[in-house]
Amino acid sequence: MLFGEYMTRVLVIDDDKFVRASIRAVLESAGHMVADVGDADEGIAMQRANPFDVVVVDLVMPQKEGLETIRELKISYPDLPIIAISGGGDIVRKNFVQTATAFGANATLEKPFGGDELLGALHEAMRTHPEHANSA
Repeated sequence: MLFGEYMTRVLVIDDDKFVRASIRAVLESAGHMVADVGDADEGIAMQRANPFDVVVVDLVMPQKEGLETIRELKISYPDLPIIAISGGGDIVRKNFVQTATAFGANATLEKPFGGDELLGALHEAMRTHPEHANSA
């Protein structure tokens, strides 16, 4: 899918390879370019090396949690659209949406989610990005 004049480049950061593969399949079938990594630090390094248009971040990961990852990305890329996802743990049970958005997420999803929900969250996140406000 085109936003403006270019393909949307999406980075997925999630420690579960099956979740990454599912997200990749949905987004690529909708025409997006997707890269995925299983480690937050690797994802942050990829964003710094060649910035993506949108980042999907799992909130519960072993080395560096998603909220810390979102905060770190937003320091360097304050306008970067971020979708926070999570499937469990205390963070989801206690104000998942409020906490993730307070850290800078533009959209949130609880696992399991369907392809339509993912694409809807992508569009929601892109609408909040100033460069893409009229094209999402």
